Amino acid sequence: MAACPSPSFPGQRGKWRRVIRVAVPAVLVLAIEMISVAGAAASEYEGGADGRSIASEASQWEVGGFVDAAYLLNFNFPPNHLFLSRSTTPRVNELALNMAGLSFTKDANVSSRWGAELLVHAGEDAKEFGFASNTPKVGASDQLRHFGSANVSYLAPVGGGLRIQAGLFNSLIGYESLFSKDNANYTRAWVSDYSPYLMFGVNASFPITHNLTGTVFVINEYAHLAHANDVPSYGGQLAWKGASRFSFQQTFYYGPDQSQTDMKFWRLFSDSIVKFQDGPVTVGFDYQIGTERMAELPGNPRVFWTGASMPIQWHVNGPWSVAIRPELYWDRNGRLTGSEQFVKAVTATLEHRSPVRLGETILRLEYRFDESTGQQGGFFTDATTSSGPFGLAPSQQLLIFSAVWTFTTRPWAAGP
Repeated sequence: MAACPSPSFPGQRGKWRRVIRVAVPAVLVLAIEMISVAGAAASEYEGGADGRSIASEASQWEVGGFVDAAYLLNFNFPPNHLFLSRSTTPRVNELALNMAGLSFTKDANVSSRWGAELLVHAGEDAKEFGFASNTPKVGASDQLRHFGSANVSYLAPVGGGLRIQAGLFNSLIGYESLFSKDNANYTRAWVSDYSPYLMFGVNASFPITHNLTGTVFVINEYAHLAHANDVPSYGGQLAWKGASRFSFQQTFYYGPDQSQTDMKFWRLFSDSIVKFQDGPVTVGFDYQIGTERMAELPGNPRVFWTGASMPIQWHVNGPWSVAIRPELYWDRNGRLTGSEQFVKAVTATLEHRSPVRLGETILRLEYRFDESTGQQGGFFTDATTSSGPFGLAPSQQLLIFSAVWTFTTRPWAAGP
């Protein structure tokens, strides 16, 4: 989440505690309702949402880590070395350590029903991803932004398994991850940078049938490090994965993201994802749309934003893969990006993955073209203008060289 500078108030960290007090009972009630809807079909199901038997999963701790560095050559050569309106890969024309992290993970399963995740990270990508434009930050945000996950989970023995997770967890919105190692392209799409990478609160998921999983969540805010008010936000998801090559996921978010918390000012946001996978080819499509009324503007106008991306990856042979991602993003009123603009972009990536001890190295060569039109659109350039030290150009081209090293190991086995 890209953000404009905003004040931080230490007393705001109490909001996270208030969210937990509200979220836990709310999610449990919603989960019980979801179970009752599932009925007998759920009680007969003993596998996970993806059709695997939960009992067959190993109960082990996993330790992982990664280092992610890149050089983004921007042919506009902006003197400030910034990729305008971006929260990830924000630095250009310099070698940047975009992310480095260390994680400890244990899955919850029937042999050991408690699970936990802890991931700490640092780098350029960890500086602004969890904030929101023109919104105050939570207290201690400079420390909290270094957490990529910090949660506990429990798999309750109900039907096919009611999984409850509390804390800081991966977002239920969006196709791409905050971490480039998990994506087909190195740089992220616009819809990814302006939807949550992480969520803070509680979620509960339940396999309604072999193919359909339902999830409800209560979180502190759309951007987990923003603090607009003390009222939690709510959402739900249905994820379907059939025997065919297609899967579908629909998520809704509803909550207040302004200081005024009347429900007429709550944000309504939808995220729809379709995925097709056939052997070496994976095609994804992510469409997002959001709206809310602005309480602080005269007449309380309704703002609107929408975007879509279509990442396509082909595993050519051995360590080699290629990917392309066309995308669109329209921030009609500048609510999310801070600028009224319509963005068109395309990204093409050549990838080489090679195994190393306990992990792998990922080398990528990427070309990216962005075009931003509209009253406030554009990207930094080396040309100066009378209105300020940095000029704006309607488009930019980038050539990106990146290297990621990852490792994973399981040093301990947890007992039942």
